[in-house]
Amino acid sequence: MRIAVTGSIANDHLMSYPNRFADQLIAERLDRISLSLLTDELEIRYGGVAANIAFGLGSLGLTPLLVGAAGADFAAQEVWLKEHGVDTAGVRISDTLHTARFVCATDTAQNQIGFFYAGAMAEARHIDLADLLERTGGADLVVVSPDDPEAMVRHVRECVRLGVPFVADPSQQLARLDRAQARALLDNPRYLFTNEYEALLIQERTGWTEQQVLGRVGTWVTTQGAGGSRLARVGRTTTLVPAVPARDAVDPTGAGDAYRAGFLAALAWGLDHEEAARLGSAVASVVLECRGTQTYALDGDDVIDRLAGAYGAGAIKRLIPWLGARS
Repeated sequence: MRIAVTGSIANDHLMSYPNRFADQLIAERLDRISLSLLTDELEIRYGGVAANIAFGLGSLGLTPLLVGAAGADFAAQEVWLKEHGVDTAGVRISDTLHTARFVCATDTAQNQIGFFYAGAMAEARHIDLADLLERTGGADLVVVSPDDPEAMVRHVRECVRLGVPFVADPSQQLARLDRAQARALLDNPRYLFTNEYEALLIQERTGWTEQQVLGRVGTWVTTQGAGGSRLARVGRTTTLVPAVPARDAVDPTGAGDAYRAGFLAALAWGLDHEEAARLGSAVASVVLECRGTQTYALDGDDVIDRLAGAYGAGAIKRLIPWLGARS
């Protein structure tokens, strides 16, 4: 299966705050916040949702096509992604803007405060997906992840026009989407990915109930952190898949992207939804133990051990041949 991943490409500036954000907030003054928080560490890493998902897919042995916009400063990250199996032929390079920036601080309770500067990502709306797919050999599945809102809507419309199955993964961009844009993304995607909060937010943004949203998507995958993930389809019993616990959680940034990579890789291997959710959770557990979203290395035997510990050897037997090749 050839997977094209559209969305953000960014540089992450990740900081650690040695206390809890909540301890610095005064409930009676939340309408006027003026804070300067001293952080202990700063790490600059490669990131962006589409780049993170593509990195995870490449690390699992696929060759995803990355589709997005970046600045002239993308050169080093491009080498890194290519070394990890990512096809960067779909990246548009801006002549004037820097690659997007994500600046985020994480406190001791794993709460986060982050800011995202779009930069070159604003030019993603100029990418002609149909032309790109024709030039690069096509795609069996297109992931529409957080990006310039106009680009997200344009990519969905192109997928519908071309008859290419797509994944709707609006996540962080939901807050910026208006009703028309949010509804446009739900034009019969094969899969919809959200976390628990986004599952509520997408209903608020579209003005549709949970059942109305579910009626417009194939499978709705909702990640619930340590609570695992929920797989819902119209007319079917909802499946709850427990999470693979991280051995020593360090940073939650990128865990959702890693879950998506694992889930999509399992689909590409012809496995079912529950197996896909298990692999997604296992890959996410690896990322939770790392600082940064593209700093991890996947070892097939280690992933198998995590899966067997969480679900039992019998539940993962069809995953073992694929992961054994990654050892």
